[in-house]
Amino acid sequence: MNTNGKSPLIATAATALAALALLCYPKLTYSTKSTTTTTTTKSNGICEGSTYLMIADIGGTNARIGLYKPGSTTASFEKEYLNSEYITDATKTFEKEIFIPFLKESNIDFSNKTIVACYAVAGPVKENCCYMTNLIKDEIIELDGKSIELSHEGDLARILKCKIINDFVGQGYGLLDLDHQTEVVELIPGSKARMSATGPKACLGAGTGLGECFLTTSSLHPEEGYECYASEGGHVDYTPRSDLEVQLSNYLREKHDMPNRVSIERVVSGRGLAGTYEFLASTFPEDITKEIHTEFKVASDMQGRVVGVNANVKDNPCKLCVQAMEIMISAYGAEAGNCAVKFIPTGGLYVSGGLTPKNIDFIKGADSPFMKAYRDKGRLTDLVESIPLFAVLVEDIGLRGARVCAMREFTSMK
Repeated sequence: MNTNGKSPLIATAATALAALALLCYPKLTYSTKSTTTTTTTKSNGICEGSTYLMIADIGGTNARIGLYKPGSTTASFEKEYLNSEYITDATKTFEKEIFIPFLKESNIDFSNKTIVACYAVAGPVKENCCYMTNLIKDEIIELDGKSIELSHEGDLARILKCKIINDFVGQGYGLLDLDHQTEVVELIPGSKARMSATGPKACLGAGTGLGECFLTTSSLHPEEGYECYASEGGHVDYTPRSDLEVQLSNYLREKHDMPNRVSIERVVSGRGLAGTYEFLASTFPEDITKEIHTEFKVASDMQGRVVGVNANVKDNPCKLCVQAMEIMISAYGAEAGNCAVKFIPTGGLYVSGGLTPKNIDFIKGADSPFMKAYRDKGRLTDLVESIPLFAVLVEDIGLRGARVCAMREFTSMK
């Protein structure tokens, strides 16, 4: 019996509307603070016209973060952070030390807005969580998308969706945003003309570490574009290509307590460049430039930068720095050739990462250490020479790729 004087139909309708209203509120309204908003929302919490994309490219050294309006390629606010200044031990988190201050510093009032986030992070990703191993020695720093979605701390409460991707998946999607007229260099002449519109793409890039990824389209639905897949190819075995490099391999195996093998990343990366210089300095002490060696010893995480800068000096460069650079770049080119053989990326093979534009004079040119090693593939030399090969001159493609992924998430939630 209806005892409140209302018809069952009206009561049922009122209950349904109340449930719908609860679903439509952004997540912050569940906190103890009251929030007044006139913004129309959908049942998933997306605020029409009031959503920001928060994107990040988080490597072993730096974190680049930006806020964008959906569909825009111009940042509303962006900033770069040196990780070692903020994540100083395993108790520190990106959420508290960087993300919350970043959102506050943007001076955007998020009280009636929502955020869709995508973070491209250096490390293996499983179940929307990345495990970073390149920040603090013998420690793992986790970045968990689900926990960020559930957070009510500061403006993180406005994040409805947080997608975590491998940093090189970000790089891969960022390739799709490149201007091939101004932002790349053809390492093999005629590469642009040979690109297949739907062929596989591959990318490798050296920075703090060495990353690799590949992209493919669907043969049934190529109109849907490319999907990018993560790889841990930077951890394949390093293969010495000279007697001196055999000595280097032995030195690195002992240094890193690896009795049987050492990974290519131990040579092809900023840290690898530092380790290679260190080996050469101990092998050829008579070639040490005292001032540079002193600077190197006190440079901590920036040792690779010291070597790189002094290898690229035009007049009277440091002999050991140049030799270390040539060994590193030669191994870089050999691994690029391995990618060409493994993926046959007729859509383009891209050499990215922070070390590429900084050391482009060691990479471009038929007689460069990079290209000589790239082509040195025996019976498959003709194959690798047929692959469209590019050096990427910009360092923000990881951030661009995160924006592409964030936009996909936003579109799927509308």
